[in-house]
Amino acid sequence: MSPDEAGSRLRGVRYGRLNLLADRRGSFVEIWRASGLGELGEEEAGLPGARFVQANISTSAPGVLRGLHYHRRQLDYWTVVSGRALVALIDVRPVLADPAARALVETRELAEGETVTIPTGVAHGFLALERLQLLYLVTNEYDGSDELGFAWDDPAVGVPWPRIAETPDGRPILSDRDRSNPTLMELVRGLRLG
Repeated sequence: MSPDEAGSRLRGVRYGRLNLLADRRGSFVEIWRASGLGELGEEEAGLPGARFVQANISTSAPGVLRGLHYHRRQLDYWTVVSGRALVALIDVRPVLADPAARALVETRELAEGETVTIPTGVAHGFLALERLQLLYLVTNEYDGSDELGFAWDDPAVGVPWPRIAETPDGRPILSDRDRSNPTLMELVRGLRLG
């Protein structure tokens, strides 16, 4: 895995590209190596003692949007196995520290063999631009208690999602959960009170 020279303006976010070895027989690619990603220190991961404990594969049809999801105890490492995705990352950390602050938004298209590391405190979502398989490793086993999120189309955040050609109204295909998420400010208010 090689790092992306363009990097990210969001602290702890890293992009990369897998190294595919191919010949006439087929191919081999190493998805993840602990030494390649480096130590998951508190500054990088957003929490102490982070290590990957679960791997998942998500498959999405074109026009499916998953997000915006937010974790307080989980770092994600995503690899696009096949297809293309528009990835949106929203740094919620400044808003949690000061509700008057503005969340930082970064979008990037990722294609097969590209990766992104997403620390805690950075909300994330993706739009499948074509049939998509996304492999992700996480540092917290799923138990539902850290599955937070906010509206994919929150105007105060302003993620520049494109119009969806696959749907009659141009809006993405969403899960019930993602369709009913609160605004970012409602989420922050709940976290500060809780």
